[in-house]
Amino acid sequence: MRAAVHSLTAYLAVVSVLCFWGKHFFWGVAFAVGGALHFLYVMSVLDRFPFTMLVLQKAVRMVWELPDVMRIAYAFVLVMLCWMALWSFGVSGILAFHIPNGGQWWALLIFSVSLFWTGAVLSNTVHVIVSGMVFLVLIHGGQAAASMPPKPLLKSLQYAVTTSFGSICYGSLFTAAIRTLRWEIRGIRSKIGNNECLLCCVDFLFHIVETLVRFFNKYAYVQIAINGQSFNRSARDAWELFQSTGIEALVAYDCSGAVLLMSTILGGLITGTCTGVWTYFKQSDKAIMVGSTSMLMGMILVGVTVVVVESAVTSIYICYAEDPRLIQRWDPEFFDQMSEALHQRLQYRSARARQILNSRLDQLPNTSSI
Repeated sequence: MRAAVHSLTAYLAVVSVLCFWGKHFFWGVAFAVGGALHFLYVMSVLDRFPFTMLVLQKAVRMVWELPDVMRIAYAFVLVMLCWMALWSFGVSGILAFHIPNGGQWWALLIFSVSLFWTGAVLSNTVHVIVSGMVFLVLIHGGQAAASMPPKPLLKSLQYAVTTSFGSICYGSLFTAAIRTLRWEIRGIRSKIGNNECLLCCVDFLFHIVETLVRFFNKYAYVQIAINGQSFNRSARDAWELFQSTGIEALVAYDCSGAVLLMSTILGGLITGTCTGVWTYFKQSDKAIMVGSTSMLMGMILVGVTVVVVESAVTSIYICYAEDPRLIQRWDPEFFDQMSEALHQRLQYRSARARQILNSRLDQLPNTSSI
C-alpha cells in the first residue's frame, strides 16, 4: 500500500516536469504543489495503513462474495462510457471552433462540471445498490439464507433509480469535495504540534468542515438504501449514530476512502498523460486542454469501479454501529480486530483531550492566592 500511495506522488512530479518542459508553467506549479501536499498527507497517516489495509481486504472479500454486484458496476461503467461518447461530441465542437477571449476554457469548464456531476450520480447510485445488498447479506447471515428476500439486487436497483434518485443527485453535488477537504485538514491538524496560532486557525476550519460533514457524508447513502429517508436526514442520522456509539473515532482513523481516491486520481493522471503527450505531437497548443479533459474522464471511469469497494467499507461501519453482532457473525476475527482498534482509538482520544486540557491549565496565571 505504501508503494501504491507514493507512486501517486512520483507521478504528479513527473507530470509537473512534463508541463514545465512544454512551457506550461501554471500547470507545472499546480502539479508540483499537488505532489508536495499529497506527500505530506501520506507521511502524516502512515501509522494508519495497517488498519486501513485490513478494512479494505475485508471489503474486497465481501464484494467478491457478491458477483452480481460487480455485474451491476460493469453495467454502470458501460452507461458512463455511452454518456462520455455523447459528451465528447460537444467537447469536440468546442475544440474545433476557436472561441475568442478564453471562451473555450469557460465552455470546457461547464462541460467538465456536468460530466463530473453525472459521474458522481452514477457512482452514488452504485453506492446505494451495493450498500443495500451488503446490509441484507449481513442481516440475513448470507446470500443463500432462507430469510433472504427474492431478487434483492433487482429491488435495490429499482429503489436506487426511482425512490432514492433525487437524494442521490442532491448528495452528489457536495459529498466528494467536503470529504476530501476533511481528510486534508485532519492530516494537517495531527502534525501541527504546539503552534497555538496555527492550531487555532486549523481548528476553526476543522469545526466548519465537521459541521458540513454532519449534513453531507458518504454514510448517508447506506441509510438511504436501508431506510429510504432524505439525504440530509440520512446524513445526520448516520453521524449521530457514529458519535453515540464512538464509531466516529474509528471512521476518522480509517484511510480507506483516501486510498481509493488516490487510485482514482492515479488512473485519471495516467489517462490524461497518455492523451496529452499524443496530442502534443499532433497539435501542441491543444495538449493541456485535451489532457485535462481526458484526466477527468479517466478519473470518473475508475471512480465508478472502485465505489463498489468503498460501499462495502461504509456498510461494514454502519452495520458495526447498528449491531456489532452482525460483523461478529460474518467474521469473528475481524470483529475482534475492529473492537480492539476502537478501544485503542477511544483511549487515545481521552489521553489527548487530557493532555490539551492540562497544557491550557498550565498556561493560566497562578490563582492560588485567590
